[in-house]
Amino acid sequence: MGLNFGNLIGALPGGIAQGLIWGFMALGVYITFRLLDIADLTVDGSFTTGGAVTVMLILSGVKPMAAILVAAIAGVLAGTVTGLLHTVFDIPAILSGILTQFALYSINLAIMGMSANKGLPVDKYRLFVTSRNIPASIVKSLLLILLVIGILYWYFGTEHGSAMRATGSNPEMSKAQGININSMKVIGLAISNGFVAMSGGLLSQYQGFADINMGRGAIVIGLAAVIIGEVLGNAILGKRMNFALRLLFVAIGGIIYYLVIVVVLWMKLDSNYLKLLTAIVVAVFLAVPNMQSKMKNSFKRAGKRSEKNTKEAL
Repeated sequence: MGLNFGNLIGALPGGIAQGLIWGFMALGVYITFRLLDIADLTVDGSFTTGGAVTVMLILSGVKPMAAILVAAIAGVLAGTVTGLLHTVFDIPAILSGILTQFALYSINLAIMGMSANKGLPVDKYRLFVTSRNIPASIVKSLLLILLVIGILYWYFGTEHGSAMRATGSNPEMSKAQGININSMKVIGLAISNGFVAMSGGLLSQYQGFADINMGRGAIVIGLAAVIIGEVLGNAILGKRMNFALRLLFVAIGGIIYYLVIVVVLWMKLDSNYLKLLTAIVVAVFLAVPNMQSKMKNSFKRAGKRSEKNTKEAL
């Protein structure tokens, strides 16, 4: 059977909706990966925490949007634990994230009543986002992510937010300026995982269930969105891309990633290879900027040698 372009067009809105939801995860990953220069593996666990908390609260009668906010608080607590393990006990950041993620597996099971998954009857509750109404989910997610980007842009323009950015850029200089870099790291990890958990909560509403493995590999998807968004933004805007636009393109990176997934599934490729594809995409987008930089430097060196040889010949 041939490929049906009508099926592809019909699947694109769903990809956009999920991409926007994962955009919150990408923003959280951006805070640690780019601003703090920390590879935080907590997110694989805190993403599931957000989904588990959201589903259980909604089943208990809590309003869906309120459940999302509580899920974000749970993510903040998870990020705080990672930050304290790193700053107070001097455990390397990557290992601190692994330890928290490992502990969260049992905690997430406990949240869901020792069940590996929990269903959310979509007909019984008025959810904030749902795959039953994709257009409305896209609009709501878009408005919410624009609000979040606006808040982040404002915060990182404040003295406190600028101190956090300085911590990731040059920790030693920041410390010399009187910035408590340990506090900045803890707060940054807390904020990051708050957005990650929010993303998990939104996804659990959208798909109608929470699963103990829903966050597996989430860090790679978040990195893919960040890298894709940055490369795309730099290619389109170059030096004109300010911090607000960078945040916007990070969210757009999540959409592009999921549209790629939609195309892969439409082409009837084996879905078991999706994680391999994700790893390849991240590797390619990470390598492209470095390769471009090396090519520019090599061209400059070649030009200088040519100019030098010309002068010598004269």
